[in-house]
Amino acid sequence: MMAMIGRNGGRLAAAPGNRLFATASLRGAAAPLMTQLTADRPPAHAMAISWIRAPAVRFRSESTISLDQKAARPHSHEEKASGSVGGGGEEEGIVSYWGISPSKVTKEDGTEWKWKSFRPWDTYKSNLSIDLKKHHAPLTFLDKLALKTVKAMRYPADIFFQKRYGCRAMMLETVAAIPGMVAGVLLHCRSLRRFEHSGGWIKALLEEAENERMHLMTFMEVSRPRWYERALVFAVQGVFFNAYLLGYIISPKFAHRVVGYLEEEAIHSYTEFLKELDNGSIENVPAPAIALDYWQLPPDSTLRDVVLSVRADEAHHRDVNHFASDIHYQGHELREAPAPLGYH
Repeated sequence: MMAMIGRNGGRLAAAPGNRLFATASLRGAAAPLMTQLTADRPPAHAMAISWIRAPAVRFRSESTISLDQKAARPHSHEEKASGSVGGGGEEEGIVSYWGISPSKVTKEDGTEWKWKSFRPWDTYKSNLSIDLKKHHAPLTFLDKLALKTVKAMRYPADIFFQKRYGCRAMMLETVAAIPGMVAGVLLHCRSLRRFEHSGGWIKALLEEAENERMHLMTFMEVSRPRWYERALVFAVQGVFFNAYLLGYIISPKFAHRVVGYLEEEAIHSYTEFLKELDNGSIENVPAPAIALDYWQLPPDSTLRDVVLSVRADEAHHRDVNHFASDIHYQGHELREAPAPLGYH
């Protein structure tokens, strides 16, 4: 009978142990259970199996510190305070064992910075003097294909949105934020595979993706998409993401050229947006607070000022992607040319 108990107890004690990274915590907590099993329970009773399986579920859900240490070292008030996220204020902070607490950030005038997705050092003033009329004349077959691809993408947008430029801007930004992220991730993986630097292009392309996402977050404060427009975003984003991923793997110069032409179309769309604002068809409401901080706009700025800043950003993205395509056309890799970091 004692041999049967040993075999059953060994199997049950080993079962949760296979699921844990650290076995020390399991052995320390399971030892009293095994002692009680062999001393107090009948060897053939089925309840012995059920009795030891219940704590096994608890073992799997414990923290990374051992159970013995956790029981002997309760959290003090100071530990909870140091692990609170956003310490201070009326709201109860998130308490974490890891003690990560974000630093307090303030503006230049001393007021508290309220945005979590970006910091004061991520903000900038848009260069509104950039040439908006630049255009890359398509000379090669791939250039012409890239231009026709973008024109084909614009046609259904013109039919669907017509002059609803607020919703059109949101749809545009959900697509425009994809290429930088896709290209940045692929370059990141290539850098790891080849053990080589990227020339700063990973950061530049991810910055572009984040900038486009901030455009979307800004326009969300001005215009709310309808349910069918949200559904359309799901479909368009899924198709475009996979298509651009495949296109970039096959031909990076073609992919960057597509984005360059896409940004040219974005400039055109925002120019039409400005015309509608100027003639009164769209109300020139005050600029959202997020736009005031992100583009360092004056407090009395309006939606028109926001659109001007966004249009300038698109012009910079146009230049960066046409430049990246030209690098590939000339037989070089992106890492051979310094990336235009901080080009706003």
